[in-house]
This record gives sequence, C-alpha cells and structure tokens, in this order.
Amino acid sequence: MSRRVVVTGLGAITPIGNSVEEFWNSLKEKKVGIGPITYFDTADYKAKLAAQVKDYDPKKAMDPKTAKRMELFCQFAVSAAKEALEDAGIDMEKEDPFRVGVSVGSGIGSLQSIEREYKKLLEKGPGRVNPLLVPLMISNMAAGNVAIQYGLKGKCINVVTACATGTHSIGEAFRSIQYGEADVMVAGGSEASITPIGVAGFTALTALNTTEDPMRASIPFDKERNGFVMGEGAGIVVLESLEHAKARGAKIYAELGGYGATCDAFHITSPAEDGSGAAKAMEAAIEDAGMKPEDVDYINAHGTSTHHNDLFETKAIKLTFGEHANKVKINSTKSMIGHLLGAAGGVEFITCVKSIEEGFVHATAGLTMDDPECDLDYTKGDGVAMEVNCAISNSLGFGGHNATLLVKKFRD
Repeated sequence: MSRRVVVTGLGAITPIGNSVEEFWNSLKEKKVGIGPITYFDTADYKAKLAAQVKDYDPKKAMDPKTAKRMELFCQFAVSAAKEALEDAGIDMEKEDPFRVGVSVGSGIGSLQSIEREYKKLLEKGPGRVNPLLVPLMISNMAAGNVAIQYGLKGKCINVVTACATGTHSIGEAFRSIQYGEADVMVAGGSEASITPIGVAGFTALTALNTTEDPMRASIPFDKERNGFVMGEGAGIVVLESLEHAKARGAKIYAELGGYGATCDAFHITSPAEDGSGAAKAMEAAIEDAGMKPEDVDYINAHGTSTHHNDLFETKAIKLTFGEHANKVKINSTKSMIGHLLGAAGGVEFITCVKSIEEGFVHATAGLTMDDPECDLDYTKGDGVAMEVNCAISNSLGFGGHNATLLVKKFRD
C-alpha cells in the first residue's frame, strides 16, 4: 500500500526574496527581479540582464568557515533547507536520522569554480589548482552539504535533468516516501550559473533574450517573447508521510498527490512539437493522484519565454485537458524571477503550495501582447483571488525531460 505524502515545510532563496514569505509577497505584487548583470563585465556580451539573488548572506545559515568550503549553489541549498526544516519544525534529536533523506538537485553545479581554477591551470600550472576543486564543483554537493549540515542520514540523491531537475527531485523524494524508504525527505533544486561561460553558452545557443529592458525580458506567452533570462536561487520543501506528520502534530500545507515523468526522445533542446511528451507527463501525474483533468484548477507552466517552449507547452495543455484547457488558470513564475534552471521546479512547486494555501494565482508579469497561437488563460493583469483545490507544476528540460507534480488541498 503506497503511503500518502504531505508538504510540511517550505524554503526559498530567489531573485525577489530570500525567504518564502518575501518571495510570495513579491509574486503577489508582480515584482520583477531582473536587472543588469553585476557579477562580471558584460560589455562584450549580447545578453546583459539576469535575475540575480540580492543581499544574500550565507552566514545566516552556516558559519563562515563552512560557507567558504561551499560554492554559491550549495550555499543557496543549505539556506533554503534551513528555512524549510525550521518551517516544518523538524527536530533531528527526535528523529531516526536514517529515515530522513535528501533529494536536492542542481542542473550544472559550480561553473564559478571551474572558471576560476581553469584560469589558474593556464596561468600557473596544474600544481596550483585548488585541492577542493572537485568537491566544490560537482552537482551532487548541494544534496551532500544539506545532509551534512543537518545530520540527515537517509537516502541522499541528486537528480540532474537540466531545467526539470527540481521537479524530478521532488517527484523522486515523493516516491521514496510512498515506497517506505524514508519518512521525511528534504527535496528541491538549487542553481547559481550566472557566470561568463554560463551566459556565453546559453547566448550562443540563442536561448537568452538580448533586450536591455528588464520589463520586456522574461515575458512568457507574449507575442514579443524572444528567449529566457538566467535566474538563480533555490527552492526546497520538506515532504513527509502523512502518518509521520500527524504523529508529531505538524502543520500540513498541502498533499502531494501525483508525479509524472516522460521523455520526448526528440531533440536535445527543443520540446516535441505536438506537445505529446509534456502532455503524457501531466496525464501520468493526474492519473497517479487518482484524479481527472477537470479537477485541476491551476497550472504553473514551465513558461520559459522562448518561442518554442511556450507554444509547445500550450499544445501539451490542450492535448491533456481538451475543453477544460480554456477554464484552467495558467501562469509562469519565470515572468518575475527568470529561469532558475535546476532550481526552477523547486521554487515553482512552492508557488503552487502557496496558491493553494492562500487562494491566489499570481499574474504572468509582462504579458501584454497576445499571441494568437498561445490562446489560453495565462493570468494577465494583477493575478486572481480564487479557491485552488488542485494545482500542477510543469518542468521541461534540455534532453527532452518532462516532469509534472500534482499538489492538492489536504483533506483528512
């Protein structure tokens, strides 16, 4: 018998707030966290904007020495995990540490350390490369550091599926609890790739918008959309078996009801043109939850603001929902925070949970010019107060990875 899984803790570091409360309030206010890149000189770069995390202090979550041994993507993960664990009221003194696991992914790991140490290698030779380069760089260290920092000795994994990383990480944590491998999982994604090689690489791929107007840079589903904006941060949640949460009297935000994962097996960067892969992931998540497409009130779309993604995701929603596609509310959180790559799914899942809790669907900021091919309700204007009983979050990653999570109001 598979176990019911609930969400009991939330933690976020984002370009519009370094806590869940600040992030959620900024979403409601349509605050756009995009601006000129300050991490390096962009004079020779076509893409000059990004959604950077602001005023971040790792020392709020760890001592300075520990922070020094962690790259930014790990620091973000540890900070967001601290907020999520505290929010959930998990006391590790009272838990069996081998029943508390981690599923935190990063799409890329640390480009900063690679750039820094490669420069040393070329200028000063191999003997000068930092002995910690490998553990600083590899993408599983977000999960590893979260586990070390908080003494979590259960299953510890790092799912890497590009932009679907955060969603798959939460989905695989959900399965681990359902199957009885863990009672509690700390799950989500973290990313910090706004670096010269990161921006140059995505620009060369013609994936990034090159406008210098922050308000027209990340405009999912808009007729003038022309590429995504790099973002960074982390979104981490605490998942528990219902039984475990009840036994300790935890506050339950929502129930994670279903998870669907498919692959387009089509192209390394473009989604399948008919939307069939993403549609199958949505169908699988809905079926997994024992629900019907008509039960879904709200979709947090992958909505990257690239021409192909938004068009093919629209087709996927129509394939899955049929007539109901016109009635469901859809939005893209990326309109305000850019694309957090491996962290996107974690932060967008938190958005779904908050939408259920507060009965509010935020607007897709910057969406002003209708695209006749993207003709669903993408929540233009100021967002809408409405009851959200069931929401789904979509993520689509390079390589053809599709992942969908279904979260619903908790009913005992």
